Amino acid sequence: MTNDHQGTDTTWFRGLGLGVFIHWGHASTRGWELSWQMTGGVTLQEPALEPVGCEEYFANAATFDPADFDPAAWAELAWRAGARYMVFTAKHHDGFAMFATALSDYSVVKQAPFGRDVTAEIVEAFRARGFRIGLYYSIVDWHHPDYPRFTDETISKPYVVGDYPRAPEKWERYRGFMLGQLDELLTGYGEIDLIWLDGEFEHTEAEWRFAEIREFIRDRQPAALVNDRCVGHGDFATPEQQLPMVAPERPWEACITMNSTWGYVPWDETWKSPATILHTAIESVSMGGNLLLNIAPRGDGSLPPEAVERLEALARWHGRHAESVQGVEPGLELWQFHGPSTRRTREDGGTRVYLHLTARPYERAVVRGIPVKRVESVSLLSDGRALPFTVQQRLSDIHARTQDPFGELRITVDSDLLDPLCTVLAVDLAAADPDIHGGVTP
Repeated sequence: MTNDHQGTDTTWFRGLGLGVFIHWGHASTRGWELSWQMTGGVTLQEPALEPVGCEEYFANAATFDPADFDPAAWAELAWRAGARYMVFTAKHHDGFAMFATALSDYSVVKQAPFGRDVTAEIVEAFRARGFRIGLYYSIVDWHHPDYPRFTDETISKPYVVGDYPRAPEKWERYRGFMLGQLDELLTGYGEIDLIWLDGEFEHTEAEWRFAEIREFIRDRQPAALVNDRCVGHGDFATPEQQLPMVAPERPWEACITMNSTWGYVPWDETWKSPATILHTAIESVSMGGNLLLNIAPRGDGSLPPEAVERLEALARWHGRHAESVQGVEPGLELWQFHGPSTRRTREDGGTRVYLHLTARPYERAVVRGIPVKRVESVSLLSDGRALPFTVQQRLSDIHARTQDPFGELRITVDSDLLDPLCTVLAVDLAAADPDIHGGVTP
């Protein structure tokens, strides 16, 4: 499927299932939330953050020297957990470039002791492992003098959306700088699959001129998708921190943290359980979207143990159930099965439906409104063992002697077989017989 408005191919993006969002910067050395620590967070938004002076925050770049930086290890763990695309914060709102930019001295290469192009090394490692590559770039820059630079006197603490310093006389010069950095990312790191813009909430659409930004990106990376924060010109939607109430009509991903903060914040102990994270990923896929799960490395380059524990749990589950969440489509309607489900078309034209059992207790799973004579088998996806089931035609089809009747499928699930995170049942349905009028695969 393509985006009709812009013609960009989004087929590959649908069905990826899981991606990893990597928020990392010099603030991680202090356990500060990226950028937002200097504003004390956002008014009325959790979690509340202790504000740090702007100049103290900016100066912290001189402490960034991650001795344990190992992007290949990050990529391997994320791949085993089921992720197939990544998005890395090449520059957040604070203006600190995690890449080699010729347009600013405020970068990991020039300002930090580390002195290496972190973005290049991460892109290389994840690309080598097989990931689709995404780069996050904030179009605002709270450090740049032309933006203008944030100071303790010019910003609200906590931040008030819509209230920020302005320098109209410097705007075009700043916008040229912003596009210049985008050009560096678009031309210096090979083929990029996703450009994940952010910061659209400061300045108007007329000031940003999003149509020009989108064309600027297309000219340099014709196949790259751009998110909806390129307002009015995005290829996919990005609901944040919660699943959408209704699935967007266009491609989408939900970007969600493992705890409550995006960067490494050691006091944030609101870690979601592995089951909660997995169920969110499954629900995203069953609604036709992806989950972009955040990972926040520590200042030394290592991953927090809590993040590793959750990714390892996902990896164990993924090793047995990958086919139910990768390269699949949404499955049944909720009235047919009270839980998330996915499906794929088999090579022989039949259908395999995956039922994800996310609630307890359950000794029996019921599926309604399917062609019951076409049910070939029901099995436990983790090991392929057959499960007992019965089918019952709806009464109207019995009376009408319907050749391809619909009805209910009832599956017995022994409690000893339940997966601690999520049990998946595979229901195989034969293809509809073309000689039977009105045969419809669910």
